[in-house]
Amino acid sequence: MRHQRVAKKFGRSTEHRKMLMRSLVTNLILAKSIKTTLPKAKEARKDADRIVTIAKKGDLAARRLAASRLVQPKAVQVLFSEIAPAMADRHGGYTRIVKLGTRKGDGAEMCVLSWVMDEPAKEVK
Repeated sequence: MRHQRVAKKFGRSTEHRKMLMRSLVTNLILAKSIKTTLPKAKEARKDADRIVTIAKKGDLAARRLAASRLVQPKAVQVLFSEIAPAMADRHGGYTRIVKLGTRKGDGAEMCVLSWVMDEPAKEVK
């Protein structure tokens, strides 16, 4: 039974799954919105909200913790210079998921994951 199991496994090993989420959050920070499947977006949203909460502190320890959880150093700079100041007055709910329908090849439900500070994204190519 899967009582009190929160995270999805996505049919991947633990290391692969962690790197997938780190990559999704890093690309979300750099590109401002990403197009992915709905279950992946729901999991990435949790990590993205946590990392913005860490970045809102703005001290050196927060910067080092964010750098350890993101893939690229450029993402840390963007997070602390653009995203965290824009979210300073919010208490959570930093991301938005807009459903796009199903993917043609396998029928997976697709969506766009973006920041709330931006206008809702219609389509990301």
